[in-house]
Amino acid sequence: MNPSPISSPADSHFIVRWCKLLLVASVALFFTVVAFNNITDPNSNYQFVRHVLSMDSTFPGNRGQWRAISWPVAHIVFYAGIIVWEVFNAVLCWWAAVKLFRARSASVEAFHHAKRVGVAAITAGMLLWMVAFLTVGGEWFLMWQSHIWNGQDAAFHMFTVEGVILVILLLPEAVH
Repeated sequence: MNPSPISSPADSHFIVRWCKLLLVASVALFFTVVAFNNITDPNSNYQFVRHVLSMDSTFPGNRGQWRAISWPVAHIVFYAGIIVWEVFNAVLCWWAAVKLFRARSASVEAFHHAKRVGVAAITAGMLLWMVAFLTVGGEWFLMWQSHIWNGQDAAFHMFTVEGVILVILLLPEAVH
């Protein structure tokens, strides 16, 4: 009979903890790259924000057009707010990854305690997609009506990915 690849509870904790740590670090890396792209090539996504807020590619004659914001300063403020949120989220996720790394060999209680920053970080990321993109952009500014400037699919994908990671992070460790 072949021995199990996980031969002891300590091995099991080791693998599960590294999975949680690496998933949180992957979200940190994602937000770092997204923020980097928005900072180093601001015009690309600024145009996205400008068109969504202006509602210039929604269905002609829709009754929600009164919500459109055509003021360039508001576009910049919205876009800067998204970038600040992304940077904050990247920092929070990196902080969470460091806390999880430091607690990787600690007791179950200590590792569970270290997960708190990760839970906050992943939740903050999910809120960016849910609030800024799906709710404000998608529904309030009717982004779903645009065939050109519609980021709902990408936002939903990221919301879902982070949701799965949050569930994995929240899974309790088996106590042996």
